[in-house]
Amino acid sequence: MDISAVVVLIIVGLIAGALAKIAMPGPDPGGILLTIVIGIVGSFVGWVVVYNLLGLANPNSTGLLGSILVATLGSVILLVLYRAITRRSA
Repeated sequence: MDISAVVVLIIVGLIAGALAKIAMPGPDPGGILLTIVIGIVGSFVGWVVVYNLLGLANPNSTGLLGSILVATLGSVILLVLYRAITRRSA
């Protein structure tokens, strides 16, 4: 993965974080900053899970919309995990 791919994943992650928050509304400790971080990390998680582990597609072949969908999926997964962990500790 080169630097341009990382920059694209970060930008896509920002979009994915917002979409994940829309898909899963509700209170989250940490607010918008945490949602942005979850979106960025979620884009990497989505990239690893969908593209590498499942071998469903090449990141370059899905285009921007596919990348956003994969990143949003990764962000939703992380948001679910985050909420499960914070509910247990609260």
